[in-house]
Parts: sequence; C-alpha cells; structure tokens
Amino acid sequence: MHILVLGGAGYIGSHAVHQLIDRGERVVVVDNLETGHHEAIHSDAVFYQGDIRNRDFLRGVFAKESIDGVMHFAANSLVGESMEKPLQYFDNNVYGTQVLLEAMVEYDVKNIIFSSTAATYGEPESIPLTENMSTNPANPYGETKRTMEKLMKWTAHAHGISYVSLRYFNVAGARETGEIGEDHRPETHLVPIILQAALGQRSHITIFGEDYDTADGTCVRDYVHVEDLIQAHILAMNYLKNDSPSDIFNLGSSQGFSVKEMIEAARNATGKNIKAETGERRAGDPSVLIASSDKAKEVLGWNPTRTAITKIMEDAWKWHSKNPNGYQSKKE
Repeated sequence: MHILVLGGAGYIGSHAVHQLIDRGERVVVVDNLETGHHEAIHSDAVFYQGDIRNRDFLRGVFAKESIDGVMHFAANSLVGESMEKPLQYFDNNVYGTQVLLEAMVEYDVKNIIFSSTAATYGEPESIPLTENMSTNPANPYGETKRTMEKLMKWTAHAHGISYVSLRYFNVAGARETGEIGEDHRPETHLVPIILQAALGQRSHITIFGEDYDTADGTCVRDYVHVEDLIQAHILAMNYLKNDSPSDIFNLGSSQGFSVKEMIEAARNATGKNIKAETGERRAGDPSVLIASSDKAKEVLGWNPTRTAITKIMEDAWKWHSKNPNGYQSKKE
C-alpha cells in the first residue's frame, strides 16, 4: 500500500512511518515542521514539507503520489494552549482536515485513520471510559478533535469515504531501538518531564495535588506504549481495506498508574534519585482516567504487548538518555 502520513515528523506520526516501512509499505510524509523534526523522518519515506491548509500544496501531493490510504496525525495538541488560542486550533485542526477531506474526495482516496483523543469525552461519567459514552469536551483541543470526527462522519455519508477514529489516552515510550522518541518544545507530557529530572535538566518533578481520591492521593492515568498504539493504526487500515464500516475506538492499556507510581518506575528504570515536590492541584485534572480498549481488541484484533509501565519507561529512557536534547542531539 501507499500510505500518506500527515504529521509524520511528529512523535506519534514518526513511529507510524517507521512501522509502516518495517512492513514494506511505501510511505509519503507531509509535515510543516512546526512541531515535528526533520531528523525523525525515515530516510526511505518520501517527504513533502508544507501545510495541509494549503489547498494547492496538498492537491499537488495527491496528484504526484498514488495514495491508497491516509493516516492523519497533523494537529495542534496542547490543551492549555488551546484555551488561550482557540481560533488557531480550529483553523489548523478543523480547517486543515476540511482541506484534506476535499483532496481525498477529488482524488478518490477512500480510507483514513484519524488520530483522536480521550479529550473528546471531557469529564468522565464513569471509569473505564467506553466509546458509547457521551462526548462533552472541556477545552478547544478536545472540541476540535470531536469536530474533526464529525467532519469525517458526514464526508463519509456524502462521498463514501471510510474512516477509523482512534481516541488515545496517554501515549508514552519510544521505538525500542532508541532511534526516535518524544521531543516537544515546550514539553508538557509527564514521562519526558520526569526523565528530564533524571537527566538533571530539571531540579525536581512537581506533583500537582496529593489529595485526590486515589490510593496514594495522586492522579491516575492510562498509559499506552507508542509502538502498541501504532500497531492499532495498521490494524485499522487493514480493517478499512476489507470494506469494514467506519468506527471509533479507544486506545489505552485499560489500567491506571498514579503520578507517584510513574516517578517510582522512572527511578527504577534510570537508577536516578528523582526528586519530587508537591504543588497545588491544576484546574480541570480528573482524579482517574482509564480507557476500556475492549472494542479495539475485539473488532480490530489489537493485542498490546508493551503494557508494563517498566517497559514504557525503559524504552523512553533509552531514547532520552541517548538524546538528552532530543533531536537537537542528532544535529550536534
């Protein structure tokens, strides 16, 4: 298959590109490199630098390349930033997806796998979260992702495009070889922030609240290994190739780990004495977020094998310890 990967220079997108090429697929990457890294792009991928909101640019890619399916990772994704810049998020995420779907209709590309988020649910009604629960996003980021899902739904209805939307929980870890990994500027994800403390780049890790209704008082989250996550994308593409109906799936490990448990796992993986300090709660942080991934396992045949938090942390540490300055380390 010829797969177009939008956002293929980013953290999750680059892992998709590597796994697809491992499987012998031809991969075309589109990325504007706003948050992605050129060094993360597989050397065997065809790369076009540009913005998916640029109709002429994107139509040019579809005209030059024979595309069988699309994996869409291109989006702004910081919850806090989305609260400050909602118009930017709707422009980039929603309008960008509209332009993409227009190109897919024009060039008769029928299958798309979409990178969605647990943020589409908002405050959970109950735990674990299942796909049939109501969606009530609590921030513009989640709202844009839900709107993108609706865009695909109605485009599918009108034009016969098939889609799978994969709602992620907390993605972590790195490719087991350590050749690519997580590098955000600024970094907002817990695992790399903890590992920055292990590297001495932070004096400590701040725990935002120790008075939650959990076993140790800190927030509990569901972590899924990025390599397991990408296997679900490949299964989803094969699912659509078999003319299966469009659908939405949660992707998580179906288990929760507290902030304190994550810090302890990092201490074990790194051998470093990571200092932790307690801070005030952050507004809008639910006590517990855990996914039910039963539907993905039953329908897609997804079988995540890297669910141990020690494995997730060890692979993340392999990347961060080899590349303490992220992809900047590869330029030096």
